[in-house]
Amino acid sequence: MTKKTKGLIHIYTGNGKGKTTSSVGLLIRATAYKLKCCYISFYKNPYKYGCGEIKILKKLKIKTFNFIKGCPYFDKKIQLGKLNKEIENAIIFIKTNIFKKSYDLVVLDEILVCIREKILNINKLIDLIKSKPEKLELILTGQSNKEIVKKLEKYVDYITFMKNLKHPYDSGIKSRKGIEY
Repeated sequence: MTKKTKGLIHIYTGNGKGKTTSSVGLLIRATAYKLKCCYISFYKNPYKYGCGEIKILKKLKIKTFNFIKGCPYFDKKIQLGKLNKEIENAIIFIKTNIFKKSYDLVVLDEILVCIREKILNINKLIDLIKSKPEKLELILTGQSNKEIVKKLEKYVDYITFMKNLKHPYDSGIKSRKGIEY
């Protein structure tokens, strides 16, 4: 039996495409090696928009959870106070449920957007990072900014910045099912 090593912390951020795709790829790789994985998304509504990544993860029997099922930037009906309560409940759920279930790898997809949009205080994310089980590999994704990354830098092991050099959206091509979502 091999000794389990310390789990590391990854950040996938930037304005380029590929943050969620990279984290899902890592989940698939880890699952292929029989690691116990979990995917938690924020700001996505799989019931309204589909979210292909959630469909495949469920087929692979990877546990999935979803919090904050919409973004106030796109949906003006969403109340910020409600989102603040939901993110608080999500953090409690992660600490008291997910962190206690012996997962090898957990993705918190778009959690950095929660900080950028001031729905989650960065100190609460730092506290969450500090409370993760030692052997858990933790992936944090989402478009953030340099200040957020700088504040998190000393708590993480990987920082990958996806940079947008050219994107079809800039020339009026809308998001395509199966490619961008």
